[in-house]
Amino acid sequence: MFGRERIEYKTPEQILLMRRAGLVVAGALDAVRASVRAGVSTAELDAVAASVIEGAGATPSFLGYHGYPATLCVSVNDEIVHGIPGTRVLEPGDVVSVDCGAIVDGWHGDSAFSTVVDAGPDAAAALDTQLDIQLVETTRQAMWAGIAALATGERLGDVGEAVEDVVAAAADRNGGRPLGIVEDYVGHGIGSQMHLAPDVPNFRTRERGPRLRAGLCVAIEPMLVRGDQANRELEDGWTVVTLDGSRAAHWEHTVAIHDGGIWVLTATDGGATELAARGVEVAPLG
Repeated sequence: MFGRERIEYKTPEQILLMRRAGLVVAGALDAVRASVRAGVSTAELDAVAASVIEGAGATPSFLGYHGYPATLCVSVNDEIVHGIPGTRVLEPGDVVSVDCGAIVDGWHGDSAFSTVVDAGPDAAAALDTQLDIQLVETTRQAMWAGIAALATGERLGDVGEAVEDVVAAAADRNGGRPLGIVEDYVGHGIGSQMHLAPDVPNFRTRERGPRLRAGLCVAIEPMLVRGDQANRELEDGWTVVTLDGSRAAHWEHTVAIHDGGIWVLTATDGGATELAARGVEVAPLG
């Protein structure tokens, strides 16, 4: 899993540029999150993000990337990642995952969130909706545990261990209902390109990975499913769906390690609130 490709370690000045890109992404995703509701099309969500990114003087990372045709990836229900925005209209109870990237002065930020479309007070009490909410929340918690591991661990493999531990604990709390960790798609290095070495698995591996050191910037992005993690790519060449039709969730943040500690570049508060609850103090630059 961990290759021998050269890792791009960033200077503090480069991390500050990535923070600018990260804040653009955070703003775009905040606007999209506020727009998610039944009756809205995925193309409309894409237009919201495009407007925010353009207004900030930034460039979308995804648009045109290997021919990708949109600003966002919007994946619904059994779509794990890379869903192409279009005419699909969101319905009550849908699980929606939104992934966004932006470039500022040649440097990238990348982040994603998942949510369940409001299904009303009666439907929200249904078991299936509750399981979807738990899926989304477990994925979020797994991401933050992986981020905290960057501050407390020694090697990059500690991220995957932390993610897997959260998923296992969730199964114990939920009467033994396991969630699947998608293994075919993992986190990645990021910086002067959107995807760089090293890979960041969301599960335990035999290899421990590179040592955690200042200048490393990675996107941590667990993807969980309510069934089996087996998946396939649709004929559009992008959208990845579960084979068994089970629903999926995806969360992601871009995180930097520097001499003073870690900084979540795509979180408005730098990750301070979530990481404080895990005994980790963020270390902004500048």
